[in-house]
Amino acid sequence: MYRTHTCGELTVKQVGEVVTLAGWVHKRRKFGNLVFVDVRDRYGITQVVCNPEKLSGFEVAEKLKYEYVISVTGTVIARDEKNVNTDLLTGKIEIVAEKLEILSEADTLPFEIFDAGKGEEDEELRLKYRFLELRRERLKENILFRAKMIGHIRNFMESRGFVDIATPILTVSSPEGARDFLVPSRLHKGKFYALPQAPQQYKQLLMVAGFDKYYQIAPCMRDEDPRADRSPGEFYQLDCETSFLTQDEFFTLMEPLFIELTETVAGKKVKSKPFPRIPFREVMETYGSDRPDLRYDLKIKEVTEWAHGTSFEVFAKAPHVRVLVIPDGAKFTRAEIDAEFTDVAKRAHAKGLAWMKYDENSFDGGISKFFDAFQLERLQKESGVENGGILFFVADSWEVSCKALGAVRDLAGKKLKLADPDEIAWAWVVDFPFYEWNEDLKKIDFAHNPFSMPQGGMDALCAQDPLTINAFQYDIIANGLELSSGAVRNKDAAVMYKAFEIAGYGPEVVDKKFGHMIKAFSFGAPPHCGFAPGIERLVMLLRGEDNIRAVVPFPKNQKAEEPMVGSPSEVDDAQLKELGIRVSEVK
Repeated sequence: MYRTHTCGELTVKQVGEVVTLAGWVHKRRKFGNLVFVDVRDRYGITQVVCNPEKLSGFEVAEKLKYEYVISVTGTVIARDEKNVNTDLLTGKIEIVAEKLEILSEADTLPFEIFDAGKGEEDEELRLKYRFLELRRERLKENILFRAKMIGHIRNFMESRGFVDIATPILTVSSPEGARDFLVPSRLHKGKFYALPQAPQQYKQLLMVAGFDKYYQIAPCMRDEDPRADRSPGEFYQLDCETSFLTQDEFFTLMEPLFIELTETVAGKKVKSKPFPRIPFREVMETYGSDRPDLRYDLKIKEVTEWAHGTSFEVFAKAPHVRVLVIPDGAKFTRAEIDAEFTDVAKRAHAKGLAWMKYDENSFDGGISKFFDAFQLERLQKESGVENGGILFFVADSWEVSCKALGAVRDLAGKKLKLADPDEIAWAWVVDFPFYEWNEDLKKIDFAHNPFSMPQGGMDALCAQDPLTINAFQYDIIANGLELSSGAVRNKDAAVMYKAFEIAGYGPEVVDKKFGHMIKAFSFGAPPHCGFAPGIERLVMLLRGEDNIRAVVPFPKNQKAEEPMVGSPSEVDDAQLKELGIRVSEVK
């Protein structure tokens, strides 16, 4: 027997018992003729006392090194009150070793695992030895939290009648969304499977089949560029679809899940119940983003009418002028404004960022000199700025004036620490545009999922300007993250053909790519809707992590490589020949 207990469960209740523990040598200290060993497993740490008078083969204790794997048998004793370690669950006891065995030795480590005094090592090195980094407490707890969260999700879904159904991994290439990962077919040379970007089509077909409540923790593979909140290559999502529910009924059904994950699993606070439901245009004009952090109440205001009544040429000629008032922002220095705030505005495609401060009941600095007293008095009333505040302006198109100030808002929130780290501000963003203008292709294109139902149905498609049509499309967001998109689905073949026609796709293209779905809908399709929150993003949010790699056991690096196993890798010529593939150099 390697162990009778874990290293995190012994208490004073076991005093006097003979126990066996197994784990890693966390620390080793020698005091006089005694050797103290902290033994660690994923459950905790227990101190072991090695006394040459009690331990036969004491020389084994003297040769122990960092991260050796050992098994130890001994008697549990209570620590003296002065020696109690309140940082450990087992801090009131220790084990007097009677038998000690080395199960596995450890080579010199490429980096210190538990040296709190060191800075973080090179990420490439840590990813190469990810199995060692996973021993670190924070990363370990993130992975354990992920498992606990998924368990809670499964219990929630199944208690409400959802059925866990696995959909195919080898599927067909889709023209929408990100790039596919392609898998060559050995039996059908020259043809390829695609790994699923999402089980979108299959889950809708399950609704046609009569499985009115479907879910799975679904693997998704997308050939996308990495970023802080997106894992390159693969991720998991809570894929979910329901029949015979309206959009609002679906929200009501699913909100308790996120409340429970926040309060019960993560031990944090939910800002608002029920979750706010904010139209896309409103959220963009108010917060400058379709996924704003709602933990703090900084709001953008349009002051175009005021601006056009001034002689300041930049404002007078702009289609939209918006202002963001930041209380207590007057303390920002000119250097901060120029180097940081202006920079984020320009990265959001603004030509510049105008500003002025308000303190002691007067405006000062920036562009304040271009306006007379009457204009400034009116601005103060319209903006609501109070002493100690700063006003940031962007004069540009609707989109740029919103997004640029949204970026400024985010930066101000971080610099002023406005967000409560223990609070989750959930919200639904609704009424997304069905179409958008593709400037590169000079054509109307789908703004989101082409399978969403346009609001107004066929009448809207035939009579409205396409760029004014909204979709029954929604996102669930929290603390500046988009957790999932979702929609009420289009199940009407005529509406689908018309929707694709407006986006420049003829019926032959639709039939080729989605004919199986249209055929399925012709046999009786129920109204249905769903969404697919990302598992990794949920863990990021609830654990307060800034980078998605902190919640993935074996993530890819920024180049979409896994240094530990060496993927992607070359394959030998025999494998390629069997698949009918020849690799040529791309110049």
